[in-house]
Amino acid sequence: MSLRIRPNVLKMEPYSPGKPISEVKRELGLDRVVKLASNENPFGPSPKAVAAVQQAALDMHIYPDGAAHDLKVAISRKFGVSFDQIMVGNGSDELIHILGLVFLGGESDEMMMGDPSFSRYDAAAHLAPSQLVKIPLDSEYRHDLDAMAGAVTPNTRMIWIANPNNPTGTIIRKHAFERFLDSIREDIVVVLDEAYHEFAESDPELPNSIDYVKQGRNVIGLRTFSKAYGLAGIRVGFGVAPEGIIDATNRAREPFNVNSLAQAAAIAALDDTEHVIRTVEHNRRGLDRLNAAFRELGAEPMESHANFVFADLKQPARPVFAALLKRGVITRSGDVLGLPNCLRVSVGTDEEIDIFVSELKAVFAAGVSN
Repeated sequence: MSLRIRPNVLKMEPYSPGKPISEVKRELGLDRVVKLASNENPFGPSPKAVAAVQQAALDMHIYPDGAAHDLKVAISRKFGVSFDQIMVGNGSDELIHILGLVFLGGESDEMMMGDPSFSRYDAAAHLAPSQLVKIPLDSEYRHDLDAMAGAVTPNTRMIWIANPNNPTGTIIRKHAFERFLDSIREDIVVVLDEAYHEFAESDPELPNSIDYVKQGRNVIGLRTFSKAYGLAGIRVGFGVAPEGIIDATNRAREPFNVNSLAQAAAIAALDDTEHVIRTVEHNRRGLDRLNAAFRELGAEPMESHANFVFADLKQPARPVFAALLKRGVITRSGDVLGLPNCLRVSVGTDEEIDIFVSELKAVFAAGVSN
């Protein structure tokens, strides 16, 4: 190939989403497939969001509001944050990408993250290109904040903390995070990725990024409508940050980065508190059921504050993943994350959890993983 592609791009790994149901049915000739791989809302979107999309579809020949004014107003009212401290994106994934463009400017710049954590942070560093510093999670699979603080150098520009963390579901506590913030230079931006915040916010010790932005700290908070709000398919997320950072992201983003249907759906979803409460309450019960099933089989689930369970099977997870897939249950194997004995399973409907537990027991009974 004669075209010159940037070497750092060729080093990047394409994101690998969970297999879609249609593909598994087609490949394996199955009629029933349960997808518990992508941490989606088992109840789907709010009916209010569906109605809003249907109405907005009548005007989809018109460009969306590039400033997402009404959505930002709705977010401002819901979370008590200034309009000028809000950014929105095509999912929080896009905001991760944009923040990398804004803050990482050269090969000497360093970006830090936990390991394992969300893979799109890797991409932000590689695309710059900048140095990626990965700090292993601690013995309880939480972000090791002391080790992260100790790894800061004069070249450190960004630090990413997913809270709750993906894929482990673990959280850091408020006092530990604030001690960490106090130890970090003010010219380093700390991004608190709170994609699963709604599932954990009942914990009084959970840090809330919005509080730190209001205090003027060097913190950016990211949230998404993909999980608790059930809008994964329409792609919309938001962030809160100091006004100067919002200005920079507006300069770097695409002109119409959040489409009209997504804006309408998100506004309506914010108004449906009951849907979110129902989702969170069901999730709590679902976590208990999944944890109990894993423990019954001798596996060790991590303490999840998200909408999935990450369990140490005490044996290679890839054969279990493959056996479950053949039985029509899509999960996530931890081998690609450097934790080959772990399996991640999303909380589904009661029926989907029944199917998963039954098939998991059958796989273990058959000794597939031995």
